[in-house]
Amino acid sequence: MKGIVFTEFLDLVEEKFGLEMVDKIISESELDSGGIYTSVGTYKFSEMLQLLQHLSEHTDISIDDLLLVYAEHFFSVIEKSYPGLLATYQDPIEMLSSIENHIHIEVRKIYPDAELPSFEVMEKTKNSLTLIYKSSRAMHHFGLGLMNKTFEHFNTKATILLDKIKTDGTEVKFTIHKTP
Repeated sequence: MKGIVFTEFLDLVEEKFGLEMVDKIISESELDSGGIYTSVGTYKFSEMLQLLQHLSEHTDISIDDLLLVYAEHFFSVIEKSYPGLLATYQDPIEMLSSIENHIHIEVRKIYPDAELPSFEVMEKTKNSLTLIYKSSRAMHHFGLGLMNKTFEHFNTKATILLDKIKTDGTEVKFTIHKTP
């Protein structure tokens, strides 16, 4: 997992819960990295799971809800760091349907060895989209949060349903409908 995911996560934890919480979740985890991350480094996903688990235990916020909040934070990083990418699109359905064929290609230019989830477009209309998310990492709520922020970015409302195809969350169906 790319280091930017870790550095931004720890920035969010510090912003929302304080530096003491960052220190606490790092020291309680068994991290090969020692909790020292660079944005361009690559780290084990198990480290993120440990950090999330400890944060969840200390805040009584579910991991899924923490991932939603983190996705909102991460979207703001994308807005600031890559405004040209977002400016390419005029509509959230168009943007979300191009994750695999455009956005992930751009991400790989910056982070060539990034292990990204796949998003297969099953059905697409002007006002709806059905995607199948597949990843060895069950971070579908992170994806859901990014989708929510995408609609917010375009000042558009939507209903996004999440159905787990596999109970461990490594394969999920997202059904998206724009709302008037």
